[in-house]
Amino acid sequence: MTTGADPSRYSYYVTDAFYRELIADFRDWQDAAREVSDAGERDLFRRLVEREARLLDGLRYQDWLALYAPECAYWAPATPDMGDPRTQVAVTFDDRRRLEDRIYRLRTGYAWSQAPASRTSRLVSNVEVFDCGRDDQRMVRSNFLISEFWDGEIRMLAGWTGHRFRRTGAEWLISAKQINLINCDQAIRNPSIVL
Repeated sequence: MTTGADPSRYSYYVTDAFYRELIADFRDWQDAAREVSDAGERDLFRRLVEREARLLDGLRYQDWLALYAPECAYWAPATPDMGDPRTQVAVTFDDRRRLEDRIYRLRTGYAWSQAPASRTSRLVSNVEVFDCGRDDQRMVRSNFLISEFWDGEIRMLAGWTGHRFRRTGAEWLISAKQINLINCDQAIRNPSIVL
């Protein structure tokens, strides 16, 4: 992290090197040879992913944001092959500054697509943890199903998520989250909820 720089105000870290690392980390990581077999470690990351879902369902956005590293990415590709966020359209691609803007807007009450706020229930399953050759980083894959109730109707969002966790001191923080909706390349009603 650049000394004195505030990632909530300026996206200094979103550079070509940042994108190259993001794309490299999210390519070819789901290899059975890399799967973590230690039950305690798998359980730790399962609990972190489940906690994220619980915080979002409870609209506890500040607590949710605290799960993220100061230099982070939140990415929902609009192509089934995940693509490259520099050259392909994404459903969303946020850095820390944009995540904080999104949370601020949701808390103002003036985010009209969330007035009233959606009620959601997230199911997380099939959590797998992968070693990436670094002691301070793990990749975690999980499936999700989000039921959203808003404006008198229910819709379902389904897919799988890739989390890149990095250890900072004694805690693991999300340094990148990739949300892969199964219908990402179709017409999706405004996904105004945090996926």
